[in-house]
Amino acid sequence: MQRQSFVFDVVIAGGGPAGLSAALVLGRCRRRILLCDSGTPRNARSRSLNGYLTRDGIAPRDFLQIGRDELARYGVQSRSVAVTDVAAHGDTFDVQLADGQRVQAVTVLLATGVKDQLPDIPGLADCYGVSVHHCPYCDGWEHRDERIAVIAEHVSPAGLALSLKTWSDRVTAFTNGGTVRRAQRERLAAHGIAIETRRIEQIEHDQGHVRAIRFRPSDGSPHHRIACEAIFFSSPQDQQCELARRLGCEFTPKGTVRTDNLGRTCVSGIYVVGDASRDVQFVVVAAAEGAKAGVAINQVLQTRAGLTTEQR
Repeated sequence: MQRQSFVFDVVIAGGGPAGLSAALVLGRCRRRILLCDSGTPRNARSRSLNGYLTRDGIAPRDFLQIGRDELARYGVQSRSVAVTDVAAHGDTFDVQLADGQRVQAVTVLLATGVKDQLPDIPGLADCYGVSVHHCPYCDGWEHRDERIAVIAEHVSPAGLALSLKTWSDRVTAFTNGGTVRRAQRERLAAHGIAIETRRIEQIEHDQGHVRAIRFRPSDGSPHHRIACEAIFFSSPQDQQCELARRLGCEFTPKGTVRTDNLGRTCVSGIYVVGDASRDVQFVVVAAAEGAKAGVAINQVLQTRAGLTTEQR
């Protein structure tokens, strides 16, 4: 396929809070921007976006639409398409889109985020975003004083369970067949948190609203249930896409892309912001990271044009 002559200043992969925020800053800098979004945000199942000043409680899709509407006045090009590949080509990047188009850009900003690995428990996915959550800061208030279950697989539930005592005194830790070290058991007991180690058979719910956790009978006895009204889980995460890895970006031990405080990676011209790069995964933090990366990218473009007095 022939390469186009037009070159974007930046292609942004990911139209969540981080990508939109970067596009807003760069749009106001009169930069040529292409914002690409696949339409599969991490919080697609959530009913509200919480903890974002002036937008607390807004539906996530409404929040994103407001952001896209604000970009229109600055001439930002937006496409509902995923970025499938990025390759260095001289002093620019070839960016392949899922619809077969190929564009060129001076810089690339990856704001593709992460995806959660939900515990493989029947009924749990049906409740995700309604009464099953991963972040107490985002959703703890909505379940204050309720009966909260903490499910952790392959890791200890102790840290998350203790944290949730901030929002409710009725917290139970579930290991789904795993074990908890003695010191952690003692600490949980000291704070009135019971531990349940039996294998979970199913999450009982009413249209996404958790009602109880049911266990597998081990000896032919009747099913045992523990009532609860909300579940918080701790489980691994994956990158939404492999672009950063394929480009040779460094990763942290936690599996996020290693960047500096402006979103710069070890690969010149490649920036990563939002949940894909940091472990404090708040929407407001992702938006702030996007804004800072926008400033950094604009400064690079100014330097290329000879508009700064020092090299970065």
